[in-house]
Amino acid sequence: MREAVTVLQTERLILRKFCPPDVGALAAVLSDPETMRFYPAPFDRAGVREWIERNCQRYVKNGIGLWAMVLKSSGELIGDCGLVQQEVNGEELVEIGYHVRRDLWGNGLATEAARACRDFGFSRLGVERLISLIRPENLPSRRVAEKTGMSVWKETIWRGIPHLVYAVQPVTLLPKPNYGAGKDQPLS
Repeated sequence: MREAVTVLQTERLILRKFCPPDVGALAAVLSDPETMRFYPAPFDRAGVREWIERNCQRYVKNGIGLWAMVLKSSGELIGDCGLVQQEVNGEELVEIGYHVRRDLWGNGLATEAARACRDFGFSRLGVERLISLIRPENLPSRRVAEKTGMSVWKETIWRGIPHLVYAVQPVTLLPKPNYGAGKDQPLS
């Protein structure tokens, strides 16, 4: 059995590599029709097992993948979030992806995890741009992307379905310069 390896921590979350025993807890997320309404279909247990195995293969191949999202307060696996290599219009890009168990929506957990992944991507991977592929009608995921500093970069057809490509670059995250108290001009 694989050991659970912690990749990132935030105030409330641990992001760690998936292990085979995670199937049951992750099925509560990926098998939920409401959570997965922007996917072709919710996953059955075999699909969740394949999802975990595919991410374990990504860890070996790319050093990244979606990671198990675990609440520090309870140790519960409540979803996933991470970085995934994606080909979009012939270009290899790194995507921030996230899924959170429905009963925990609206608590900022996806945003917290996505921001940690964004910072990891820029500081540890040195990528120039991070993206999220989001269906236009998926307003909750769009809000998470925006709270992570992303904006719509372009539209594309991905896997036969229209998607917005949200993107963020390190330069867009720099704080605005402070020119002094109440002044509109740079200090000289």
